[in-house]
Amino acid sequence: MNKVNHEKEQLVTHLHRKNQAAFRLLVEEMHPYDLEQMFLQLNEFERRRFLYFLEAEEIATLLEECDRNTQRKIINSLGNQHAAKILQRMSRDDVVDLLGGMKKAEQTNLLTQMEQLEAAKVRALLDYPEESAGGLMTDEFVNVHPEASVQDVIHLLRHKAVESETIYYLYVTKPDGTLVGVLSLRELILAEPEQSIEEIMVERVVSVPVDMDQEEVARIMSRYHFLALPVVGHAHRLLGIVTVDDIIDVLIQEAEEDIQQLSGLTPGADDQAISFWRSAQKRIPWLVLLLAIGLATANLINLFQSTIAAVPALTSFMPMVAGMTGNAATQSLALMIRRLPHEQTEPSFLKSMLRQEGLAGLIVSLVCSFLFILMVSLTLHQPRLGLVIGGSLFFTLLLGTMIGTLIPLVLYRLNIDPTAASGPLITTLNDILSLLIYFGLATVFLKQLTQS
Repeated sequence: MNKVNHEKEQLVTHLHRKNQAAFRLLVEEMHPYDLEQMFLQLNEFERRRFLYFLEAEEIATLLEECDRNTQRKIINSLGNQHAAKILQRMSRDDVVDLLGGMKKAEQTNLLTQMEQLEAAKVRALLDYPEESAGGLMTDEFVNVHPEASVQDVIHLLRHKAVESETIYYLYVTKPDGTLVGVLSLRELILAEPEQSIEEIMVERVVSVPVDMDQEEVARIMSRYHFLALPVVGHAHRLLGIVTVDDIIDVLIQEAEEDIQQLSGLTPGADDQAISFWRSAQKRIPWLVLLLAIGLATANLINLFQSTIAAVPALTSFMPMVAGMTGNAATQSLALMIRRLPHEQTEPSFLKSMLRQEGLAGLIVSLVCSFLFILMVSLTLHQPRLGLVIGGSLFFTLLLGTMIGTLIPLVLYRLNIDPTAASGPLITTLNDILSLLIYFGLATVFLKQLTQS
């Protein structure tokens, strides 16, 4: 039996025996993540007692680790008054995230139970759009005056560190809140006690506006490798900071949304939390669109019935050509989706990507078509058929690569999310153009194909 299962058995035993002392000895050294994982494995009865045995600070930490659905269940089981006290012990940005997923009435019920000053601060953060820098930020940061001495700031930190989200960076502000500099905790510790903050601070501060989209905030954070980014409002006044843990959540969320959109699903609620009917509703529009594309493709094939009748073997290789073209386009699309958020779509970037993908597509097309011609010639002893289908495979693979590169680039330049529209557009173009090339080339060389 491994350590985790052993600890779970011990914990369940302590819960059923109402042995709070033994329970506390077991959980007080647990990492918040392990605490959450243990909680999720319990049944409803055990969860209620688990929460009853925890201290308020520990419940706050547990809530910060849980997903929204679990958070709501915990809040409902605690009751508004107890839950409000727990929320006051959480990081303010986590409270905003939790309340942001609730209805207005539920928010109001909890906020009215909280201390007025704390509730006012939470309400101010709730006013910002959820997917903006303001919606991500916390106002729990350490700011100092430029005239303060290093010794005074170190003394200040001892008092403010407990209530701050992070103390790795200290933000230097004027009395009116204008951000004028930043310094790291390391720089502070290495400085002489009598030095002023103005002497050691960095004046060139990388900051983001409060209304910036969370994806752009994540890109800036990843470029500079910061642990936190200051968020500024009008006249460069410091409003809050966005920390790296929130950015990791954003990157995961955006990646999941991109995967859903590329799969033809509408991003929305967690799949485990929605009904089978809602799940079907999210998929039907895209599948109906693909069904219409399939009908159009079938009608297109009818135009080449005489060619198919003359060379029936063409139908055997048609799925392979269409599939290979789709795979080539998907590979280029995946590369572009990954590169676009990190690059500026300037002419130089566009030119380099088109050149890179064009050359890569050319090499892939040559290799695959050559191998296909060789295999058909050796196994089926039909070199002419191999040449015609191999030739069409060369052109369709090259075309698929370029389509997979160009479509997301064009959509990105038009301010359209490429993950939402690239899939259906690429599917449509690939199906139609690959079949036209495939059967068109076969029709052109029909006489050669039908010769014995």
